[in-house]
Amino acid sequence: MPANYNAEPILKVEHMKQYFKSGSYTVKAVDDVSFEIYPGETYGLVGESGSGKTTIGRGVIRLYDPTSGKVTFKGADITGKMDKETTKLLRTKMQMIFQDPMASLNPRKKIGDIIGEGLDINHLFKNKEERKAHIDAILAKVGLAAEHYDRYPYQFSGGQRQRVGIARALIMNPDLIIADECISALDVSIQAQVVNLMKDIQEETGAAYLFIAHDLSMVKYISDRIGVLHLGRMLETGTTEEIFANPLHPYTKSLLSAIPSPNPRVEKSRIAVEYDYATSGIDYNKGELTLIDGTHYVHGTKEEIERWKAEA
Repeated sequence: MPANYNAEPILKVEHMKQYFKSGSYTVKAVDDVSFEIYPGETYGLVGESGSGKTTIGRGVIRLYDPTSGKVTFKGADITGKMDKETTKLLRTKMQMIFQDPMASLNPRKKIGDIIGEGLDINHLFKNKEERKAHIDAILAKVGLAAEHYDRYPYQFSGGQRQRVGIARALIMNPDLIIADECISALDVSIQAQVVNLMKDIQEETGAAYLFIAHDLSMVKYISDRIGVLHLGRMLETGTTEEIFANPLHPYTKSLLSAIPSPNPRVEKSRIAVEYDYATSGIDYNKGELTLIDGTHYVHGTKEEIERWKAEA
């Protein structure tokens, strides 16, 4: 199902800040980040390790309480203290696939009980037979067999465990799935299988994805729009084509230049663009996200953006 950009955003993040105090020092993990995700859309969030990608995902689903800012999900404000109805909306219609498929599964529980936990908590079945039928159907959807129901996580490969994580998210029939580096722990061939599975599920269910990753080639393959993060700041955002064909921010250019080419001749002549914030002369505290064209936004002062346009 294609993204519906005429509808209201399913998720709206406005000026999110996530600070952590460590003694007298404050770590600004996320600093004034805003973006929107539309129904049926895959929004890719990219950046190097420590840029704040996972923190944003955890803040959106309220594993963390954002320091400030506003998060709206399906028209409901999920920032701060939520009432019972809003809490149920968040816990059922937004789900997360975690990075480590082993650490996120309870080793003492059978796969069927791990996947069915959401059904149990929210009482979404009439009897044991209906519960089992729901879980078997989800297992089949992610490419696992009904006989896997009574097995434990250690009896599965990494790719199979990640499929269990996907099944656990899907069982709630969510409208938004946050995929936090969900393929980074897998072999390359298994990564392709999992991403293709996610695309097939999206076609079938119309769910939106917040796809968090540092593998730009995979993000390019799965995402409709992309946001580029660095040091907790959103530096550039736009459609996949806008970001890859016309990157403006020096950090985005640096990220894209680091993508290896499968063509050995092209790879031999590839030049990686270096970017060092400390010596770049750019101050992230100055400037703002500015619309360049279409849905393409770049963070910077007017002078910086004009200079980057001239250099493009």
